[in-house]
Amino acid sequence: MTRVLNALRKEPVSGAVRSAVVFVHGYGANGADLLGIADVLGEHLPDTLFVAPDAPETIPGMPFGFQWFPIPWLDGSSEEEARRGMAAAIEDFNAFLDALMVDEDLLPEQVVLFGFSQGTMLSLHVAPRREDPVAGIVAFSGRLLEPELLADEVVSRMPILLVHGDADEMVPPQSLPQAAEALQGAGFKEIYAHVMKGTGHGIAPDGLSVALAFMRDKLSL
Repeated sequence: MTRVLNALRKEPVSGAVRSAVVFVHGYGANGADLLGIADVLGEHLPDTLFVAPDAPETIPGMPFGFQWFPIPWLDGSSEEEARRGMAAAIEDFNAFLDALMVDEDLLPEQVVLFGFSQGTMLSLHVAPRREDPVAGIVAFSGRLLEPELLADEVVSRMPILLVHGDADEMVPPQSLPQAAEALQGAGFKEIYAHVMKGTGHGIAPDGLSVALAFMRDKLSL
């Protein structure tokens, strides 16, 4: 049984919803953590609804922190717990996307996923296995999970922008070329990359500018 995800929203500047950006936050954060970016992006994407769901699981000792699934090397969970949590999160996120498109009368090609860290991991895993391709994925500071399975399990291929800081202390910067190689091997044709110089585990202004240009292009704005 899927869990309903609590989500924050920022309505389009124009008042008309013609596209949507779904922010998918990282481990220990929440939807509000990324929704603030919409204040910067909104004027450049005036017909875009920004939605930021909270991950379904709280983290012990972090009252405002959520996780999409456990991370054994961070929280001491088992590999089995992590896999079980990931399987549940995949169902929850797919249901969330389905409901969003129905409620807002949007087609998949009108929706961009904007992930950070664990949110990038979830986005890169879920979107290629959905029946219809979304407009694109903006993948900040994450990695591609189970790259060896992608070629056999991919259903749809969408444009993907991989962005990573070269000083990331949480997720190794080499995760970007590793993801790009696996995506290319699985038949993805539109893969873009940007390295944020001197940036740790975060989103720098240059990375956000590249992400904005990517979204405007893929949403045909």
